[in-house]
Parts: sequence; C-alpha cells; structure tokens
Amino acid sequence: MTKLDRYNREILRELKINGRIANSELAEKIGLSPSACLRRVQELENSGLIKGYRAVLDADLLGINFIAYISIGLGEHSTESQQAFEKAINIADEVKECHNMTGAFEYLLRIETKDIKSFKAFHANVLGAIPQVRTITTHVVMDSPKDERM
Repeated sequence: MTKLDRYNREILRELKINGRIANSELAEKIGLSPSACLRRVQELENSGLIKGYRAVLDADLLGINFIAYISIGLGEHSTESQQAFEKAINIADEVKECHNMTGAFEYLLRIETKDIKSFKAFHANVLGAIPQVRTITTHVVMDSPKDERM
C-alpha cells in the first residue's frame, strides 16, 4: 500500500479540489519537483487510492431542477431480495447514488429529475414497480450549502 505521508496527503487534497491541475503547478504548491510529484501521483493512481477523475456538471444548465433522497424499506430481508432491488435500481437513470444502510431502512437513494412531475413518474413507474419495495420515504433537497462531491 502507498504510504500516506505529508506530500501524498497534500497531493490528494489538491487533486480533490482540482483534478485538472497541471503537474508543474501541483508540484509547486506542495513543494516537490515536477518529476517527484508525477511519480507520486502515478503511484497513488496505481495503488487505487485515486480511482479516477470526473467532470462536475451544472445541474441547472442540464435541466435538473429536482433532487431528493429516498429511504427504501424492503419487504423481505434476504440476500435475494437485496440483489433483486439493486438490479432494478441500477438501470434507473434518475438514481445517482444507492447506499445500503443500517437502521430503520435498507437503502438510501439520491434521485435527480427535471422536475416534480418527472419525479412523480419515477416514483410510480420505477420504485412502485419493484416488488421488493415495502416503504418509500422522500426527503426533498431545498439547498446544498455544503456538497463536497462538487
């Protein structure tokens, strides 16, 4: 496993803020030569600590005006029931995140749709059609003053 010393932690912090930063700029910010910095970044990538890079998209410009978190309770607590639910939910474009949870419900979903009408259709036609689903509780996002996914 790659050692997480001060330099590697700083590299990870900077790349989390700006994954497109030039190696020369990154090296200057953390106090390494460009070649040493590049070797460390490659090592972090090869070790799997850096899984990839992505673009952060503007939801408003994409027409995503409705975001909700939905807690899902299953009717049966079995591996087969969970697998069937996960298979059904993985093909739904509206589902941006799916987390298996402990506590009062089994899953927490992040849903993004164009508007409330689109959400209602998703709720009825997708979630309502999954036989394993027993309960659905929706929490509508009004604002996100802190969101480190961006």
